[in-house]
Amino acid sequence: MQRRSFVPGTALATVAALAATLTACTGDSGSAGGSADTKGGGAAATSASAEPGKYKTLPEPCGLPSKGILRRLLPPGGTESPQDADKVYAGTADITYDTDRRVGCRWKREAPDGTRHLTLDFERVVSYDPAVSDDDKAQNVYGKKELAAQLPAGGNSASPTPSSSSGKDDKDDKDDKDGQPGQNTPDDQGTQNDSPDSDQAAGKAAAGGKASPASSAPPASPSGSPSDTPGSDIAPRVLDGLADAAFLNDKLVTADSGVHRDVTIVFRSSNVIVTLSYDQWSADKTTLPDSRDLQEKAQALAQELADRFNE
Repeated sequence: MQRRSFVPGTALATVAALAATLTACTGDSGSAGGSADTKGGGAAATSASAEPGKYKTLPEPCGLPSKGILRRLLPPGGTESPQDADKVYAGTADITYDTDRRVGCRWKREAPDGTRHLTLDFERVVSYDPAVSDDDKAQNVYGKKELAAQLPAGGNSASPTPSSSSGKDDKDDKDDKDGQPGQNTPDDQGTQNDSPDSDQAAGKAAAGGKASPASSAPPASPSGSPSDTPGSDIAPRVLDGLADAAFLNDKLVTADSGVHRDVTIVFRSSNVIVTLSYDQWSADKTTLPDSRDLQEKAQALAQELADRFNE
């Protein structure tokens, strides 16, 4: 019998073909697993970012209100020179370290009927979360301010957007405040000015037993005091038709040196939040600053500012 000759090349080719087949099968299995990871991974989820805010910078606050509006809010008093009047209406800019993120201005006017103060604060909100737009972040910040104002029931309060993250937004808010060292916001000032007299009086009445006939009768509403009746047109409330969202707060504060009424309007225009604070001090406690007058003047300025932002 004739033996067949052994050809090494043929065996090697067979082995190589078998190895290639096994490798192809293994590669197909791996690619299927990789495809599933891609669908569940972050490549597709992170490809789309939230919309940036409308405003990239902030205006110069002291020059934004018109001279006519300023003269209404800060009427001339006494016999001052035109140079002194111009100095009052020029205002004093707040010291800030990033004028693209926060700016402010304040005015003060001495008058026979009491000293008046006006402050403006502009905050441009930026979201560093790619899944949250600047406008949504600003609405979240605005919602917290509205809740902190504690508007009375029936004030047509719009439900603010609740924070969906537990710690990140709070950290961002802290970073925003820390960016302006040594500067109190109007909300902080309002909190410091709140008088606890009413709460203390309520506690004493509850602990004092039977009230006297004089104390049991409801006190008369002081002149110029905003009504606590829900739906009153001068009570603290949400303001419809002003920018994207807005509310007004009105507080009467008593002090040893006199009384003052503080009117605050906060509104949001896209990713900018504007806080307007307007107050009048009076050394005569028998004549309180008129609530309706201060509110109407503050709303006129707020509407003018909102229109300027929309230009």
